[in-house]
Amino acid sequence: MRISVVGCGYLGAVHAAGMASLGHDVTGVDVDPAKVALLARGEAPFHEPGLPELLREQVDAGRLRFTTDPSEAADAEVHFIAVGTPQLPDADAADLRFVDAAIEALARHIAPGALVVGKSTVPVGTARRLLDRIRLAQPSASLAWNPEFLREGHAVRDTLAPDRVVYGVVAGERGERDAAILDGLYAGVLAGGMPRMVMDLETSELVKASANAFLATKISFINAMAEVCEATGGDVTMLADAIGFDARIGRRFLNSGLGFGGGCLPKDIRAFQARVEELGSGKSLRFLDEVDKINLRRRKRIARMTRELAGGTIAGRRVAVLGLAFKPDSDDVRDSPALGVASQLRAVGATVRAYDPQANANARRLAPDLDYRGSVLDAVEGAEVVVVATEWSEFRELDPASPELLAAVAHARVVDARNCLDRDAWRAAGWAYRAPGRPAEPDAVATSTSAGALLPALAFAG
Repeated sequence: MRISVVGCGYLGAVHAAGMASLGHDVTGVDVDPAKVALLARGEAPFHEPGLPELLREQVDAGRLRFTTDPSEAADAEVHFIAVGTPQLPDADAADLRFVDAAIEALARHIAPGALVVGKSTVPVGTARRLLDRIRLAQPSASLAWNPEFLREGHAVRDTLAPDRVVYGVVAGERGERDAAILDGLYAGVLAGGMPRMVMDLETSELVKASANAFLATKISFINAMAEVCEATGGDVTMLADAIGFDARIGRRFLNSGLGFGGGCLPKDIRAFQARVEELGSGKSLRFLDEVDKINLRRRKRIARMTRELAGGTIAGRRVAVLGLAFKPDSDDVRDSPALGVASQLRAVGATVRAYDPQANANARRLAPDLDYRGSVLDAVEGAEVVVVATEWSEFRELDPASPELLAAVAHARVVDARNCLDRDAWRAAGWAYRAPGRPAEPDAVATSTSAGALLPALAFAG
């Protein structure tokens, strides 16, 4: 089918390449000429495993092209809206300017009978409003909502093999026709027996918001338990193992650490709250305010833990921060807890040497006062404390007994902000080790019986 993807940022670029790989003729539309030029050469404007190869393959095959001119996609049968919905600068609500601008641009070119499909995460009620605008421009056109569930670092796989496909459609025969069109678009995905759900527009909008709210709540719950463990002497990793065996709870995303960040989860839960307040049901989601506060507290806690490990003061001390992206396999530093900790340490007088395998350039634009380095050994040179702030495999696989590593640091002290290191190995190598929600000193009996040793660590990664 002939399709367009309006908005070629993180979501749109991956979706456009994915749709082309399913055999469709795809035109990506974006207002940024520099981004379009990169994509047109088959180059990804951000780090995402597998995307550069997919882009080059589809561009070279002639199934994928990019433009700044919406009229070049006027003959598309289906138009996907994949623009960003950031948080308003002065409020918690979502900024829908880019969505509205995309619809206005399409309205001037949309063909009779075309289908507009929203993928952007929007407040409930947005789709119905946009449908009215589309029908005003082209009465025979329609709109559906097809929420995305991409995880940065896994976006290509999540596009081509999602865990479910959701369609929000209008009622009646038109909605049935729209669902059939989407079935045709996703035939290659659905062929493997992928769960497919068809529902009304409002419910489809709520699916993504609810999923993000639940995930954020689960992450903040275990981080709240880390605070309790620190107050009582408990070990949050063993607590998570024990409750994670309960099938009603599950172990994934139950790792205590620095908390969530990025361009989606924080702003989406705030926008969800703001929208429900507008609808007069604010009490229903007020718990998300505490979820947000717990999450933000983690950054201060790690900064304080670093100061404690350094002997009570950090001013004038050299600290190495390993990791700046909000999660591994990404160069995204939007609302990054790792970058937040590095900036907090710098603000109280520490000399912060920072290193991330992919995010140094993006972080430098937001926090130019940090000392950015190009390798682990360069970052830890002379460090009095090392903070592992993003769980890149490069950091998880460090050998704590490495002579080069031990010779580089001024003091063998590590704050494992993500609970991603082997505590016993680091302590055995002579490191003073601290991590959120874990005792400052190991409990020999508890360590030997921890269920964590029985479960593959990667199964818990998220």
